[in-house]
Parts: sequence; C-alpha cells; structure tokens
Amino acid sequence: MKISILLPLKENFSPSYAGAVSLFINDTLKSSKFRKDITVFGHTNYKKKFSQKYFNIDVKKNFFSSQNKEYVKKFIEIEKKNDSKIIELHNRPIYLKYLVNDLKKRDYILYFHNDPLTMSGSKSIKERSFLLNNCYRIVFNSNWSKKRFLQKMKSDAINSEKLIVINQSASKNKINFNNKKKLITFVGKLNRSKGYDLFGKAVLRILKKYKDWSAYVVGDEPRDKLDFKHKRLKNFGFKEHNEVIKIYKETSIAVVCSRWDEPFGRTSLEAAANGCAVIISNRGGLPETITNGRILKNLTVNEIYRNIKDLIKNSSLRKKYQKLSYKNFYLSHEYVSEQIDKVRNNLSRISKPFLSNSHSNLRILHITNFNERHNGRLFFNTGRRLNNGFIRLGHSVLEFSDRDIVSRGKSLKDLYGSDTLNDKLIKTCYHFKPDLIVLGHADMISKDILYNLKKDYSNLKVAQWFLDPLNKNGPDFQKNKKRILDKSDVIDSNFLTTSPDALGFLSKNKLNYFIPNPSDQSMETLNNFKKDCSNDVFFALSHGVHRGQLKSRSSDDREKFIKSLINKCKNIRFDIFGMNNIQPIWADQYFKNISNSKMGLNLSRGTPIKYYSSDRITQIIGNGLVTLIDEKTCYGDFFDDTEMVFYKNIRDLSEKIEKISEDEKLRKTIGKKGKAKYMKYFNSTLVADFIINKTYEMNNTKKYLWHKP
Repeated sequence: MKISILLPLKENFSPSYAGAVSLFINDTLKSSKFRKDITVFGHTNYKKKFSQKYFNIDVKKNFFSSQNKEYVKKFIEIEKKNDSKIIELHNRPIYLKYLVNDLKKRDYILYFHNDPLTMSGSKSIKERSFLLNNCYRIVFNSNWSKKRFLQKMKSDAINSEKLIVINQSASKNKINFNNKKKLITFVGKLNRSKGYDLFGKAVLRILKKYKDWSAYVVGDEPRDKLDFKHKRLKNFGFKEHNEVIKIYKETSIAVVCSRWDEPFGRTSLEAAANGCAVIISNRGGLPETITNGRILKNLTVNEIYRNIKDLIKNSSLRKKYQKLSYKNFYLSHEYVSEQIDKVRNNLSRISKPFLSNSHSNLRILHITNFNERHNGRLFFNTGRRLNNGFIRLGHSVLEFSDRDIVSRGKSLKDLYGSDTLNDKLIKTCYHFKPDLIVLGHADMISKDILYNLKKDYSNLKVAQWFLDPLNKNGPDFQKNKKRILDKSDVIDSNFLTTSPDALGFLSKNKLNYFIPNPSDQSMETLNNFKKDCSNDVFFALSHGVHRGQLKSRSSDDREKFIKSLINKCKNIRFDIFGMNNIQPIWADQYFKNISNSKMGLNLSRGTPIKYYSSDRITQIIGNGLVTLIDEKTCYGDFFDDTEMVFYKNIRDLSEKIEKISEDEKLRKTIGKKGKAKYMKYFNSTLVADFIINKTYEMNNTKKYLWHKP
C-alpha cells in the first residue's frame, strides 16, 4: 500500500534546518511499520536530507503565479503515476481543494500543527466543513487545536470520528540526574510571540542574583531584534536538533513562556522528556505537553522571575519536577507512531479483527420497522426477537424505527420523509457511535449515507437481514431482489430466510447466509401439546401486515389451496383468518386463537423454495402446535417426522391432518418435540450470535444446526 506525505512548501526535510513538522515526520516514520511504503514529498535547497524515502519537488520563483499552486500541481502530476492509496497532508489545508479535484479515489489524512483558525483553507466554517467532508481523518496535535477547529461548527461535527488528537512526540533519552547543571534554557524563535523578551529580562535578574547559575538560549529571529547580554548567558543561535537534545540533558530548568497560543509546544515536550523542571505559560495547547511542571498564573517578567527563583532555592522541589516529568512522560516517538499507524491500518485493511470473541460488548444500532405507530399490534416481530437476542448476549442495542421516523418526517419539503430519516441516522451515529448497524428491510436508508458512515467510523460493520420470499415465480420477486442488492456495495453481510444456494443473483464475494426465523422464549410462551384443543388446524393470512385488514379485490394463491384442503378434510375443524371476509388477527388476539389449535399450517406465498418460510413458523412450532410444512422447503434437513409433519401435496397433507387429529398421543409428541428442538437450536439468541459471528468473520468452532461451514 503506497502512502504519500506532502510537506508544506517551505518546510525543509533536512537536519540542517528542520522545522517542527519535518522533525515530527522523521521521528515517527522511524518506528512506523509502513515506513517502506511511505514517500515524503517536499521542497528544500539543502543538500543534506533525512534518511527517509524522500522526493524533492523543484519549484522556481515566479512573480506571475503562486509558488504553492505550482508546488501542488507538480505533486499531482507525480502522484497520478505514483497512485498512492493514502495522501497525508501536513499543515496546509489549502492544498486539499487542489488535490481532491485531480486525485480521486484517495483517502486524505490532514494534520494540523498550528491553530486551524489562522490558516488559509480552514479559517471559515465553510472551509472547515469542506475539510471534514473530504478527509478520511483530520489529526490535531492537541485538544486545544481541535476545539479551535470546531468553533461555531454544527454540533454534529463535535462527535465526528474523523477528528482525532495525536500529540507530537519526543525521544525519552536515558538521563543521569546527577549530571544536571545549574542551567536555565530557552529554546525557540527569539521574538515577542514566544515571550523571549519576558524571559530575557527575567533571566538577567536571576543571573545577577545567583552567581553559580547560567542560561542557554537556542534559536534565531532575523525579524525581531531582541539581544540580551550577560557573561553567563550564552546564545547559540540555531542548532541542529540533536544538539538541542544534548543541551536539554544538562538543563535543570527549561522555560517556555509563549504569549501566543501555542497549538502544542515541542520545546516543552522535549524538555520534559529529558528530565527538566519545566515552566510554561498557560497558552493554547502548552499545558498538554507536560505531566508535571509549573504553569505561570500571569505572563509577566516578575512571574517568570519568581518561578525560576523558587526552583533554584528549593532544590528538592526542582528535582521532584525533573524526575516526575521524566517518569510520567509517555509521548515517545514509538507511542505516537503506533497511534498514527492505527489510522493507516484501518485503511490498509490489515488490522486485526475488531472482535476477538463472542463475549465482546458491542453498540448495535438496529434499524428496522418497530411499528411504534401501530400501537403494539405488530409487537411480536422478528426485529424485536433479534433485539432480545443481542441484549441477552450482553450487547447494547439502540432501536431505530425507520418507518415510524419517515411517517413523522413527511412534509412539503420532504415528501417521503427520507431526508429526515437519513439526517437522523447521521446524528444518531455521531452520538451513539455504533460498532454494528443491523438493517432489517430498511429500504429508505441511503447507501451513500452508509458509505460515508463507514468512512467516518473505520471499525463500523453493516449487516442486513431479509425475510420476504425470493422464489422467482413468487410475489414481488424483482422488487425483493432489488431491495437486497440495493446496498450490496456497503453491506458486510446478508442474512436471508431463504437458502443463498437457491438464489443465483447474490455476489459470490459477499458474505451471504441463511438464518431461520428466530423464536424467542419471551414470545413463544404457549404449550399446546400439554392441553386439549377444540380446533384441529389453524391458519391466518393477511394482505400486508401494515395494512392490518383485507384488501378488496385482492386474491391470494393460498386461498385456493386452503379451500381445496377444507373440501378434502370433511371432519376437520379449521380455524381460518384472513379470507372469506374474516379479517386477519394480530397480537394478543392471535395468541388467544392459536392457543386453541392442535396443528398450524405453515403455508407461504409462491412456489416453495429451499428453507424459505414466513415468520409464522415460529408462532406455530414455538407454541407447541404440530407444524405442517411442504417438504420442498427442505426443512427435513433440520427436523425429522417426529418433530414436524412434511407433506408432498394437498392429498398427502389432508391424510396426515386426519391421522393426527385422531391420535392425541401422536399430536402431543410431535408438538412437544418440535417446540423443544426449535426453541433450543433456532432461538433469537443463537441467531443474533450467528449474525455477529459471521459479520465479523470470527474464527471459532461454534456450530449452528442450520449452518454447515
């Protein structure tokens, strides 16, 4: 996997005059497992370069065009041939708008090393929204910088997974505290923004009072002439980084007293890593650079002088700060490099699976129709059964009832409610941060929104379950096929109540699995095999669960089947709903009626297809009725004749119904054994576990009755 890092134009990737960005990149790349895959692109006139793989872009001054535009243009030309997967952009948000127009199909990671609100390309809300929409991740060197980026942004952006903080790093060297000298050090630009004028005045007073102490200054600033003279104050000017570290190893007190809001502060970080007692101003991200030290209450000469004097006079306090700074320092190059590699890992797809075992606790956003608007009429549905399963496994489940949201969200501006639905989904994900989204017939959820969410949340998985019939000559085949395939590009796994083997339109590259209609111990509570029942055969159909009543002038091939069956079974007591002008029944009324029948006919629409059944099978077999089912469904793969009754045709079915109606012992035995097996092997907890197991491709030896690996 190729990765390109683009430096700011004037950033020298050279130890001869390296800036903070170059030092950060060079130091973290040394520990990166992607080091061999990464090329750093920049522009410098220094011959000496860092040892990383580097390409120098030659840019000449031109009074008629922007050097930055020319620089980015040349990088684009190179990158079109290089074809990297990831482009990491440092401290120049303005470059992104040029890159995204010409370099498609790349993932952009933008690093902020300075205050976003002071940089071209991120000052306005519009510019920052553009960055948020077009970057895979935006990395800040401090929480302070991140908060600056979020100023006046919409609240949704605050929880965006795209925005992360990875602090700068420093090398934690071996320190002999006995070698510390009576030395006060200032490192940085020698200007007023860095507070050098304040430090200079304070340290001259210190040197005058404490004759055995000295001061070192490292840095330059040609534009701001601040020159402090003392025989024990030594100004080294600019020094290479390794020379600065040597000075810090000897330093007892380091002062970083910036006036301006430092986004992070490399000098205080390195001082702490080398066992200095650090004094910092409370500006920007500086407090995030040290674990133990002195923070100036007021940024004045007197306050700086007082804090230095305290540490000189109180040697035990000074040594305490030195040792605690060193002991508690954790922002090593190795640690920070690992954090950066985690971001790259998610894009390279070589990271370890998110789950290691089935006991991990997930946040699951379950999107299906929970039928809130139907006042409990459709409570006993598959979505709620699966919810129960996920919860019993120890996962946190948030219900997202798509049809109810659409129903409430319709307006003149949003005729179908789909915009409201998808906007709510985005906001819900920002707040809930799901690990897994499970879709159940959620047709109005936009696949583009799911794609963007998966880009925002790198560990996010999306699974889909589907219950409707998929037999070619059955009702709504083309429509149902389209519904399944609509989101195929963003779905990690499909779970169907039809055997995928019987379907020719599914992608071989996707994870497609059969699941049985799940039973649930809290819903399937009847035990008809224990009692005498006044009716022989129960069957109920509907012309749509959401309609709740019969359609006029609507025909159903099952009606013909039932009428023919009744004609053949003269002495059988049928309890039929949903035909012959008898309205369908729901919820508690359904259970009251089913509780009085010995057998239940599991008859689905269309020609039988392998393993397909509507969810009525759970209500029949799960409540201890004898289940009557067409043998062409192949449920004989899971159950035998002592657990279900399989029929070849109407004649065969009528004969078996009559036989069972006359043999109570046989009826109760089949009802009992059928329920026991279905509830044990096809329950909602196992089906929920299977969905998670297969979506995350977990390697375990768990067996499921319906699945052959």
